[in-house]
Amino acid sequence: MLKNDMISIVIPVYNEAENLPELFRRLFTVMENLSRPYEVILINDGSRDSSLPIMLQERKTHPDTLRVIDFNGNFGQHTAILAGFSISRGEYVITLDADLQNPPEEIPRIVAELDSGHDAVGTIRQKRRDSFFRRYASRAVNRIMNSVTGFTLHDYGCMLRGYNRTIIDIINECGEVSTFIPALAQKFAVNPTELEVSHEARTKGESKYSLFRLIRLQFDLMTAFSIFPLQAITITGGIVTGLGVVLALCGELGYALNVILSGLVMACTGITGEYTGRIYQEVRKRPRWVIRKIYEGGNNG
Repeated sequence: MLKNDMISIVIPVYNEAENLPELFRRLFTVMENLSRPYEVILINDGSRDSSLPIMLQERKTHPDTLRVIDFNGNFGQHTAILAGFSISRGEYVITLDADLQNPPEEIPRIVAELDSGHDAVGTIRQKRRDSFFRRYASRAVNRIMNSVTGFTLHDYGCMLRGYNRTIIDIINECGEVSTFIPALAQKFAVNPTELEVSHEARTKGESKYSLFRLIRLQFDLMTAFSIFPLQAITITGGIVTGLGVVLALCGELGYALNVILSGLVMACTGITGEYTGRIYQEVRKRPRWVIRKIYEGGNNG
């Protein structure tokens, strides 16, 4: 039996002014048709366009159900979601991007899976409306990440996901500076499931993830949930050392070996530095986010 049947929708927003009016129209229609208490939590993650004024204007129409967290800068998508988790009140919490590529109309299906007893509901985008490169790069990344982390997620990049209160409370207790929410939830879930959902092309605004940021995100995920990179360079170091011994015995110590060794040293230094940097971030104990203001209830000023 649920402690309450409220549903919290958590949406990070970064420069999505063009998409917000349509998002609100579709989202509130979906939530009203569910006939259950709900709240929508928007996190303004340092938007430089008119996203915040649009959100505050929408609050005049939905003052009791729409809450807005205004960050004092850009802290990143996953940090924004964590801030939303920290003030959420629902027994179910569903995350959603503001760009409308994941349709709000899929929310009732996620709620149904949570109602059936699943504590974490992941989603898999079908017929993705992305470029050829992004689709196939995503598939490769999903396979690599599952191999490295030991998880069984099929679409790490889709943020349309649902969690019950037990998972949210555990995540809220985690104090790590850098994390990846779908993988973190998967780690703690007892009865997770995945659901195929539709996917729409972005019609307005620009993607916030360049190729570099996507690579950076995947590397963050790998180092946040596994020490495999450290193990891999240890194994590689042993192999290269063995190769060096063989070449030495054959009298073939040349340019190629120097290049291999130089590359190996650079890789080892970089990966070790990455983990050291994470330790440095954690021990500083800086706040993960800074909130300028929370707009909720009668607080509109």
